[in-house]
Amino acid sequence: MHLAYPVVLAALLFSVGVYGVLARRNAVLVLISVELMLNAVNLNLVAFDAWLRDSLHAGQALTLFTITVAAAEIGLGLAIVLLLFRARGTADIDRATVLGDPAEPLAAEEAPVGAEALKGQAAA
Repeated sequence: MHLAYPVVLAALLFSVGVYGVLARRNAVLVLISVELMLNAVNLNLVAFDAWLRDSLHAGQALTLFTITVAAAEIGLGLAIVLLLFRARGTADIDRATVLGDPAEPLAAEEAPVGAEALKGQAAA
């Protein structure tokens, strides 16, 4: 088998992944596009490992490491997306400009609950 076939396929996969990261607004689709790019890298690692006939199979070992890192990345990424969806009601990346909860301004005569509790403890 020629080396050009898997390399061209990996380049196409990587290009589709880059397009997905740059063009999509949904966070889940961006994570899927990142996974496509990582799979293109894995395909290149295995293809070059087979082409070089490495006795240690370093390409396959690096592929297993990359798959492990990708699994951890998708787990954390989906957890962040779920928290973002619960807080904002959407998984749109453009609308997620602030990571923290938006603070509501307090009225001038309104004191925070913590300050009232401290005043009550000091009076007692």
